[in-house]
Amino acid sequence: MADKLVIIPTYNERENIVRMIDTVLHLPGDFHILIVDDGSPDGTAQLVRQQQEKFTNRLFLLERSEKLGLGTAYIAGFRWGLEREYQYFFEMDCDFSHHPEDLIRLFEGLQQKGGDLAVGSRYIRGGKLENWPLSRILLSFGASLYVRMITLMPVKDPTAGFVCYTRRVLEKIDLDKIHFIGYAFQIEMKFASRQLGFHIVEIPITFTDRVEGSSKMSKGIVQEAILGVLQMRWRGFFSSYAFQ
Repeated sequence: MADKLVIIPTYNERENIVRMIDTVLHLPGDFHILIVDDGSPDGTAQLVRQQQEKFTNRLFLLERSEKLGLGTAYIAGFRWGLEREYQYFFEMDCDFSHHPEDLIRLFEGLQQKGGDLAVGSRYIRGGKLENWPLSRILLSFGASLYVRMITLMPVKDPTAGFVCYTRRVLEKIDLDKIHFIGYAFQIEMKFASRQLGFHIVEIPITFTDRVEGSSKMSKGIVQEAILGVLQMRWRGFFSSYAFQ
């Protein structure tokens, strides 16, 4: 069985889903994909089911009845993969803001640097942003700086959503203790990993703004991230993210 699982949450991604599946599953390295679809009304799940006929035993679909949040989608994917024999778990967006070819670089960088999890980073040497207005670049970089100051994590891109976790990290973290469901989830998972002593490495990537479909960002998600960083730092003084 393949040891690499790419988890891709979806909600209304019919413009991207078929091309994303085809691109990832034609990469060298024998990747598998788990799509976690939150009841997309645009028929995203139906397109995935059609592709399953082409990619038997390499493409899987976990359907949920409603939009339940990015964090819960990834946690559902982690649990699904942990019940099987996968050793490496990739988080990836469906909109091609994360380049599928960088899955290989993320995996190889993890191996070469001896990390427990690898972060596809926009803010280390070699990392880039494409097609973003200056205002959004400043907001994103400022958010990363804010997170680093509060959490003291030595990670240049703590809000990044392109990540590879080794199985040992996900087996150690008590996923029931991960509180956030929006983009703060990405910060909390890295914070929990750091709290438990795991080594985080960063791999430079180019992040490209989506061309097809619409962004899922909202004011509520931003607010959760701002306040959530303070909450997780406070909890970190008194409790552990590990299974007790």
